[in-house]
Amino acid sequence: MSADATKKSYKDTLNLPQTGFPMEAKLVQNEPARLKKWQERKLYDAVLAARADAPKWILHDGPPFANGDIHIGHLINKTLKDVIIRFRTMQGFLTPYVPGWDCHGLPIEHKIQEQFKKEGKNFREVGTLEMRQRCFAYAQNYAGVQSEQFQRLGILGDWAHPYLTMVPPYEAATLEVFARFVEAGLVYKKLKPVPWSVANQTALADAELEYEDVTDPSVFVEFPAQAKPHVFGKANPSAFHLLVWTTTPWTLPANLAIAVNSRVDYALVRYRRGEVERLGVIAADLVKSFFEGRTGIEQYEVIDSVSGDALLGLEYTHPFIDRNGRVVEADYVTTTDGTGLVHTAPGHGEEDYETGIREKLDIYSPVLANGRFDDSVPEFLRGKSTKEGNPLIVAELKARDVLLAEVPIKHSYPHDWRSKTPIIFRATEQWFVAMDKGYTPSKTNADFPSSGTPGEGQSEQSLRDRALAAKDAVAFVPEWGKHRLEGMLKSRPDWCVSRQRAWGLPIPVFYNEQGEALLTGDSVRAVANRFAEKGSDAWFTDSPAELLAGFDPGPKFPKDKLRKETDIFDVWFESGSSWHSCLQARHDLAFPADLYLEGSDQHRGWFQLSLLPSLGATGQPPYKQVLTHGFVVKPDGRKVSKSDKEYVTATQEIDRHGADLLRLWTSSVDYQNDIPTSPKVLQEFGDKYRKIRNTLRYLLSNLYDFNADTDAVKVADIPLSSLDGWALAELDQLIGDVVEAYDTYQLHRVFKLLHEFCTVQISSVYGNAMKDRLYCDAPNSPLRRRSQTVMQLMAVALTKLLAPICVFTADEAWEQITHKPAGEKDAWSVHLTKLPERLKLEISADQREEWKQLMALRSDALGQLDKLTRQIGKYKALDAEIVFKVDDDATRRKLQAYGVDLEDMVGCGHHQFAEKGPAGPAAVVEVLDRRETYQACARSWKRRPDVGTDAQYPDLSLRDAAAMRG
Repeated sequence: MSADATKKSYKDTLNLPQTGFPMEAKLVQNEPARLKKWQERKLYDAVLAARADAPKWILHDGPPFANGDIHIGHLINKTLKDVIIRFRTMQGFLTPYVPGWDCHGLPIEHKIQEQFKKEGKNFREVGTLEMRQRCFAYAQNYAGVQSEQFQRLGILGDWAHPYLTMVPPYEAATLEVFARFVEAGLVYKKLKPVPWSVANQTALADAELEYEDVTDPSVFVEFPAQAKPHVFGKANPSAFHLLVWTTTPWTLPANLAIAVNSRVDYALVRYRRGEVERLGVIAADLVKSFFEGRTGIEQYEVIDSVSGDALLGLEYTHPFIDRNGRVVEADYVTTTDGTGLVHTAPGHGEEDYETGIREKLDIYSPVLANGRFDDSVPEFLRGKSTKEGNPLIVAELKARDVLLAEVPIKHSYPHDWRSKTPIIFRATEQWFVAMDKGYTPSKTNADFPSSGTPGEGQSEQSLRDRALAAKDAVAFVPEWGKHRLEGMLKSRPDWCVSRQRAWGLPIPVFYNEQGEALLTGDSVRAVANRFAEKGSDAWFTDSPAELLAGFDPGPKFPKDKLRKETDIFDVWFESGSSWHSCLQARHDLAFPADLYLEGSDQHRGWFQLSLLPSLGATGQPPYKQVLTHGFVVKPDGRKVSKSDKEYVTATQEIDRHGADLLRLWTSSVDYQNDIPTSPKVLQEFGDKYRKIRNTLRYLLSNLYDFNADTDAVKVADIPLSSLDGWALAELDQLIGDVVEAYDTYQLHRVFKLLHEFCTVQISSVYGNAMKDRLYCDAPNSPLRRRSQTVMQLMAVALTKLLAPICVFTADEAWEQITHKPAGEKDAWSVHLTKLPERLKLEISADQREEWKQLMALRSDALGQLDKLTRQIGKYKALDAEIVFKVDDDATRRKLQAYGVDLEDMVGCGHHQFAEKGPAGPAAVVEVLDRRETYQACARSWKRRPDVGTDAQYPDLSLRDAAAMRG
């Protein structure tokens, strides 16, 4: 019989790892069961109860549209919110979270229109009530669908009582906000150009615009001027042209003026085009850039010049309509491009409109709601769309020989965010909220707490002034968000709050037979009371008298003669009033919110359009902090569409990988920038999750026989000159760094810190070094219990620090921690606990230098072991001995204090000390192959000089022999 066959097996005498925390997570299968447990045991209510006496910290949910399944953007947004809320909860705050849905608006109305088309119905012929009822049912259904999907992600909140913008209490509360605007004198109706969706035949808000590069025809047109004497002193021509550039030829029928800048010099240029000598006026600084090398221009020369103010009042003839216009002043005219003379159509542009108002021009827009020209234009354009009009107008200009040049131009142009089609600017009668009118906020009351009583100076401030001042009282993450919002506030026009659709909150205005509007704070509140009882469908079912029940509008507005407004509110006004309709309306929440968190596009949208109503009604911002995240792109940074292979379908990825992996991935990216991803990226990220899970598993598996109440070593009794002391210091630093990263919303840093701690401090260094004593020491040996004490602290801290992100995994791990910390023994879920406290270790600079030296020696030894392995082939570190060569007693004593740590930190079988000369570092290491020198212990496999010295166990080391004897 061979010697190997007679060897005794000691496997059953080892303290091998044991745990119910499996290596394979099976998240897809196991997460739903844990979610069901949370729901059955009412985890959300339990969390609130555990913090009932704590100060509130409120993250207010920006409502997504109740339209379709959730997408990857929803996943990122809701995950970030949930991680932050859970952190604040574990920090000790009371953090109620009420999810919401934006239920009105065009996206949902579009879906119902498509349904009607499939049913063979013309949606324009469908009654308003039927359309609204179908929209309500659709929104209600998808709010439920998305709620289930968000809960599957592990998002914790009051899902049984969300806020929905279409329910009666919310609608009534929104009208109260509007009433405050009315009382402040900020609401008016006017014929004014607004962004207009031809596809959807409605006005749009700035937040509903997307900008895409398009190529359009741009034309340079010769407008015949009606010369007045002495405009040009030297030349004094009897006839000349005003040279005008436009990128929207379709607006030329609406031209009523040409704008110049009085501070700009203008040149009179003689040029030859088509064998005809002509005179034209152009900004002097643009003469060369325009005429030099211009196709069709044979020669040119400047014969005179004047300042812009000399041109003011000059009349001209429209190039193809029997109508005169005049030259007017506008300081927005520049010489950066074009000709320095700007075509002005007050019915088709914001700046043109302002100029028209100042110059008392008509606000003329000959384009109908369907984007086609009306009958007031020349016959060749009537009934044509604006797109069809462009080439027709260019052809007409050519035919009349007034087309100086035509140049295709690629420029950024606004599109309807829903239909993805180009919009037009078109003057229509709309309701607006004034941005620049001074006002005094309404008096404070219980429903509308404000920052203070209106005082001197406040009455002179406009909504724009207040918003620009308020932004400085808000913390923005990242900081550039403040500057972005500031730029948008400075440039935004008055807020157009009316829409020409069916599915939305009606604007509560009535008209008498003379067309005068009934709109007061009290009339709005009367309608709000009706809506609170019956919902906003009452606007379409009830008479004005019923809607105004209890309110006397006076003799000027007899109730039986009133007509109702047909426009509805911009949905941004509804969602932008959620600070009142939700935060102030619910006793469990608070105003202002501590945090608003949405995508970076919401500087134009919800952030801005919540700020304005809040300031208008209360005089203060609705939030203390604003955090923004980027958008998903392809791994190469390009925009992703649903047809791309890189497109990530959120629900599919949850079913493929489980929620925790996706939550961890979300937390790993720097969300402040755009977020590159694809299904492949998520697949590969699984290794990161597995590293963290397996580290937890390693820690838990070595605590199966450890009772923290009876076996733990006091932290103060663990020597710093040990790997245990080093590990405690690393853990203490980790707790501080992770909490700080959470607190500053640096979730990618949280992930990096946790992942690196698992990979380096535990897996590579400490966990690897402790295996020998954990498995081979006597169960109650001081070194083993000391190591288990550290691992218990690590397991608890890692589980808690991971809990806001990997909610299912951390909860599973918490259940496997048999002996939980004092004060938390009854916590059936990790989500009922608080963050780990720092260990408050006092580490001297000398101690840190000592650890630094130890790790440098370890690194050198590992390099030598690696070299040995390459030389010999299959080689075990346990066959080696690490020799510490030291040249002074002080260094030797410091290192000797680490004892067996010195060999275990590199996995060697033995260590010893030797003398070295004074040259070089105070200590160096040498790794020696001891296969021919020492015997290997049959239990621990360490090669040591003491193997064979115990008579009872001659095949074991002295340590292992002692362990066998207990």
